[in-house]
Amino acid sequence: MPSTDARAARIPGLTRAIGLMSGTSLDGIDAALMDTDGAGIVRRGASLSIPYTIEDRLVLATALEAAKGWDADAPMPSEVAEAERLLTLSHVLAVKKLLKKAKLRPSDVDLVGFHGQTVLHAPALRRTVQIGMGDVLARLTGIDVVNDFRSADVAAGGEGAPLVPLYHRALVAGAGLGQPVALINIGGVSNVTFIGANGAGEAWDEAEGGLLAFDTGPGNALIDDWAMRHKGEPVDWDGALAASGRVDEGALARLLDHPFFDQPPPKSLDRFSFSPDAVAHLSAADGAATLTAFTAAAIARAVRLMPQAPARLIVCGGGRHNPVLMEALRRASNITVEKAEDRGWRGDDIEAEAFAYLAVRAKKGLPLSLPATTGVPEPMRGGRFHTAG
Repeated sequence: MPSTDARAARIPGLTRAIGLMSGTSLDGIDAALMDTDGAGIVRRGASLSIPYTIEDRLVLATALEAAKGWDADAPMPSEVAEAERLLTLSHVLAVKKLLKKAKLRPSDVDLVGFHGQTVLHAPALRRTVQIGMGDVLARLTGIDVVNDFRSADVAAGGEGAPLVPLYHRALVAGAGLGQPVALINIGGVSNVTFIGANGAGEAWDEAEGGLLAFDTGPGNALIDDWAMRHKGEPVDWDGALAASGRVDEGALARLLDHPFFDQPPPKSLDRFSFSPDAVAHLSAADGAATLTAFTAAAIARAVRLMPQAPARLIVCGGGRHNPVLMEALRRASNITVEKAEDRGWRGDDIEAEAFAYLAVRAKKGLPLSLPATTGVPEPMRGGRFHTAG
């Protein structure tokens, strides 16, 4: 059963790992410590977040723009290379700060799961790129590293995302929640893990049971970009800008008239899959209100694609801090909406924890994705290993 005790004495059979996550919202690095068997036992430990500076965000945003036109056969654009160096060194700092917080040495940790930063995600072209130098991270931290979690899945015909559902399954099983339940992660992009009656059993084999996962649509990215463009703020703090405006129903309908919503799951998105053009004519407040309603409406539409309606939606990721978005989701879905903290989970840490968990699975040769989570033809292993020595 999951606990929050990974700084305690080591338990034979468990691997101690640090998970690192930098999401599409470009807000910063989350780092989390975990002892796990990569299946049903999860002991969560210390965690921390390091926000990016405005300058860091600019470097990363510039890399995202440069990557849009990156030919698969061409060298890495200089803007992307600069971002990769910055990103890697920032993650080295995050690991060292977490070790200090947990009062651990590098030799006390077996593995680091390093997601990196997604700069290009085009599964239809069988291409996905997460920058981050795993070999440099391993050498500078003194801990073995697993990175490049998505490439094998995409190369095999999968969407390469979302990858967190197997960890979501472990959380739900450990919490003893009745099914069906849906976990919603609202990051730059939003995604869902639906866990039905057979999706979180105690057998811990790789049977999919009632497991289904897919990206639902936009998350915070459009709202964040709008707030930066109109108010010079990296996010719409507490949804205040949206709360001061009114939803433009016509613009919302145009946003929802996107072919992505007609596609069956599993399916995934890039950060730039949706354009804010439909709200370009609106005031700052009305545009924020409409984009916030768009994220909520997209998640509500995703509920229709689930095998059965979930009893509750449990929200993690940065979007749960936006009360206007959370209320819009309650109205749009007509389902009980909870925060991860209502279940004793750390909503800001779940993705970082997931990549610690997936790193251990990768080391053990266990699948990181399933046909029902990414559409890959068969359960798929993944990850690239870098030794510290």
